[in-house]
Amino acid sequence: MKNITSLFKIGFTSFSLILLLSACSDDFMEPDSISTFDDEYIYSNVDDARNGVNAVYSYFNQDAFRSRLSNNFTGNTDIEHQSGWSSNSDRYQIWNLDALPSNRDLDIVWTYAYRAIRDANIAIEGITMSGNLENQDETIRKTFHQLLGEAYTLRAYWYSMLIYYFGDVPYVVKAPKAGEEFNLPKTPRNEILSGEIQNLINVEEQMLWADQTTYGVEQVNREYTLGMIARLSLQRGGHYLKPNLTLGRESDYLDYYQIAKEYTQKLITLKDRPLPEDFGQIFLNNVTFQTPTNSEILFEVPFSLNSGDVGWNIGIEVEGGPTSSHAYGSGNNYMAMPVTYYFSFDTLDIRRDVTCGLYRINKDFEAEFINGPMNISQGKWGRHLLKTPPGASTAKSTGINWPMMRYADVLLMFAEAENELNGPTAPAQEALKRVRQRAFNSENWAEKVDLYVTEVSMNKSSFFNAIVDERAWEFGGEMIRKYELIRWGIYSDKVAETVEGLKELADQAYNGTTDLPDYMYWKLDPEGKFTILNPNTKVIAPPDDTWNQVQFLLDLHDETTTYDEWITRDWENYINGPQPGIVRYIFPIPTLAVENSQGTLSNDGYGF
Repeated sequence: MKNITSLFKIGFTSFSLILLLSACSDDFMEPDSISTFDDEYIYSNVDDARNGVNAVYSYFNQDAFRSRLSNNFTGNTDIEHQSGWSSNSDRYQIWNLDALPSNRDLDIVWTYAYRAIRDANIAIEGITMSGNLENQDETIRKTFHQLLGEAYTLRAYWYSMLIYYFGDVPYVVKAPKAGEEFNLPKTPRNEILSGEIQNLINVEEQMLWADQTTYGVEQVNREYTLGMIARLSLQRGGHYLKPNLTLGRESDYLDYYQIAKEYTQKLITLKDRPLPEDFGQIFLNNVTFQTPTNSEILFEVPFSLNSGDVGWNIGIEVEGGPTSSHAYGSGNNYMAMPVTYYFSFDTLDIRRDVTCGLYRINKDFEAEFINGPMNISQGKWGRHLLKTPPGASTAKSTGINWPMMRYADVLLMFAEAENELNGPTAPAQEALKRVRQRAFNSENWAEKVDLYVTEVSMNKSSFFNAIVDERAWEFGGEMIRKYELIRWGIYSDKVAETVEGLKELADQAYNGTTDLPDYMYWKLDPEGKFTILNPNTKVIAPPDDTWNQVQFLLDLHDETTTYDEWITRDWENYINGPQPGIVRYIFPIPTLAVENSQGTLSNDGYGF
């Protein structure tokens, strides 16, 4: 389904006059001029009000989201990584946690986040003041309540991201008006989160379910807002980095775990749905533009057919260009998966081979083994699966939607919150079981689901650790792991475990003591299907000479440095940064924002 592309088209075309008249200058909150349209006119009818809210969606179509917040900004973790030390360019600074205030990527995210917030505030104020929330026409009244919920939810998303990347930030909740003070000071991050959570609680009951909306899961809906209440509550109740480079957590954190429990439970009670049995199909739906409602994905960013970077900078690598024999273009993979993550899966877990891509597509449109164990890709998406090839020389703008939240996330958030409040109760265990049942064939449920969940439910701590693991296996490549490690307060610990795990794999392969594949053997079968002989175990020799041999775990060893340099350097600043054992994931406020704040903002604390 791609009808939702009208959201972006409206945001950039028919609504552009309104945006122009209320556009920001270099100061992220100060308008050049105030719209000559009266708010009563803009929000007096459904169509124009829809256009106003659509303007907020349009910022997903900017690089601030489509290549930064959706994936590029979200490494490095224990399941996704990139080398940031090999260059001083903007994205590498971010990967290496040493970004300067002049970093252009930071400026892009900051600027467009506040533009989205500005337009959300305009919509919220216009809708609230229009009188249409009390309109006698039921259809109009419901539509305006839905629009209000969309605006609040989108604003909450952008504030959540600003807080994760910048800590305390200005909290702007009013539409810009001439004569008002625009240079606001920072507001404590927990105050912002509490305010946004309450706003969503206030509006969610008047919103529409996805199957009641025009665009289904390509439009913010009640399911997603309920899920966002829980996600924001876990962020608010979790750990966070303080300016003195220590981890903090508020004394009322259990109150927010209670909110997370209540609102995930509310969604489960009111709009439960079975998890789709085919895990891979969830993401193939993204690539083939299928958007079923009442299914797995609650909301996905609706990229138009000439936009979006999924399948270009994330997903299966595709070698294209004018000399290629195929017309699918070129796709890269900016965030690879460490081989420790691949081997963390149970070998019977269906999710592993969907999530971890061990092949690439070459110019002859044939699958071949990846270039070493540091290039495992996010196998959930691939431009080579598009129904219509976009062209041999294409790269960006695949049109593949990006999933923002799935129902499995809701189940696991419920299990986590319930465990934190009451321990591994039967409802918490059942939620975990539902997710694991899809991961294994039914003949393995007795051992891999029922027995496993019983064993990890001995106490609160073991169940929490199981949730940490399950979220890794379920959401690998979906680029939300960073935010989870932050709120759990275990970010540095988990990446340190990854580095030590990689070293151990390298040592065992080099010493000949590993049972895992030091080499892997692969070929294309007679039907052209990519096949691996030994995905889980060491093989001394292949059965015949039709198999290609490639170094795998042996490739982790280096004769000069002992370990491949990426092992020791990719996560170094996450382990031994300015405060060893603490990840300094907060970045400086961009230079332009500080300069334009007229002394209100500064980069203080965090070792800046």
